[in-house]
Amino acid sequence: MTIEERLAALQTEAELGGGQARIDRQHAAGKLTARERIEALCDRGTFVELDKLVTHQCRDFGMGEKTIAGDGVVTGYGDVDGRKIFLFAQDFTVFGGSLGGAHAKKICKVMDLAMKVGAPVIGLNDSGGARIQEGVESLAGYADIFTRNVLASGVVPQISVIMGPCAGGAVYSPAMTDFVVMVRDTSYMFITGPDVIKTVTHEDVTKEDLGGAGSHSTKSGVAHFAAADERAALATVRKLLSYIPDNNLGRTPVEPSDDPVDRRAPELADLVPKQPNKPYDITELIALVADKGSFFEVHQDFARNMVVGFARFAGRSVGIVANQPAVLAGCLDINASVKAARFVRFCDAFNIPIVTFVDVPGFLPGVDQEHGGIINHGAKLLYAYVEATVPKITLITRKAYGGAYDVMGSKHVRADINLAYPTAEVAVMGSEGAVNIIFRNELKAADDVEAERARLVADYKDTFANPLRVARLGYIDDVIAPEDTRPRLCAALDMLADKREANPPKKHGCIPL
Repeated sequence: MTIEERLAALQTEAELGGGQARIDRQHAAGKLTARERIEALCDRGTFVELDKLVTHQCRDFGMGEKTIAGDGVVTGYGDVDGRKIFLFAQDFTVFGGSLGGAHAKKICKVMDLAMKVGAPVIGLNDSGGARIQEGVESLAGYADIFTRNVLASGVVPQISVIMGPCAGGAVYSPAMTDFVVMVRDTSYMFITGPDVIKTVTHEDVTKEDLGGAGSHSTKSGVAHFAAADERAALATVRKLLSYIPDNNLGRTPVEPSDDPVDRRAPELADLVPKQPNKPYDITELIALVADKGSFFEVHQDFARNMVVGFARFAGRSVGIVANQPAVLAGCLDINASVKAARFVRFCDAFNIPIVTFVDVPGFLPGVDQEHGGIINHGAKLLYAYVEATVPKITLITRKAYGGAYDVMGSKHVRADINLAYPTAEVAVMGSEGAVNIIFRNELKAADDVEAERARLVADYKDTFANPLRVARLGYIDDVIAPEDTRPRLCAALDMLADKREANPPKKHGCIPL
């Protein structure tokens, strides 16, 4: 057999993976093959495969006779909407997608290339875990990948798509990437599976309840997106990439927009209720002020009292952080703080401006919150805002009470432009609570307690239930009509486009993890 014939045979072997029968089983389970996934993700005809002929070098436990070109992972580079990406796609039809030494080296090679070129890395995960026959070489392979995840963090975007099993040590690589996309009903992530849990703790739980897309997108927050099927998951990746730059030195993507920057939104005049405790949906406000149809929410089902995501203003990508008054009154709790802190740090790492919408009554009280570490977790969000050097614009839509005012992009944590609606209240706490504390002696001595309380509450509201005092102190730069929100935000973003700010020289800070 000639070299050309042997080469053609090996290429056919690599493309067939574990064979047609296993491909059929993959399809029967509602899953695409590794190569079909790549075709769905990349622009047509742009994918270039690397290391197609690589095989494992293990000769123990019968593995010497079981070699398949590619060794269970397809690696290479291609384009998404004309922009270069590097990727790996684990092939579950070959050794269950298990990771051995050669498999890991292929992944490491594309990650190294992505760092050299300055392009995103996309991992399509579908693996049974470490290849037991290769022993410590498999474990070393995982550690080599983890190291590259850490070194690439904040340099190039990393996105993980979980398209099948991802268990044990394998979950730590996706956990260190910037975004995790899971597929409902066919993907799961956990450190130990249901059988081990039942043995150790005697708890009965299914794979889906333990580590499915539903659990991780709503309870743990491990997954940023939960897609209905694999093609929807890959479409999510393509959309996500459109909002983020190729690397930490690149500018945020700009797309053509026919939405005028001076567009006023009359609907905003009545969107925010005057009553401080009446709920409304902050995503409606975001949709009205951003470029039409551009808001793309991240972590939508987790910690719903906080909204984070991407939008465009005048075509330029912007990160959005907002309290959600429709859920828990927009309180900051542990999950909301961590969710927002992680998003702020991502935006800062990749030069994406941050626009913050504030309507927060404070941190959520409770024994569970205190024992769960709300102090440390809330400090993460504070740390993230102070650390961020990208353009930061904050709008107080209604109330900003207590320490939550400081944390949510205030002037004191180095925000560049701070605005407020006429309905804005900035105070240590709400009027009723403040009066009960400040004037408790006066209330005890009053002949008509309720009348005196009403008078004191009215005085307190007159002092704090408007933004004028804050404006006089320079803590907000202007009080604006809600209808003018978009023009003012667009103008501020344009002014800050070339912002230059640096943190003190240091190896790294010590964020309260």
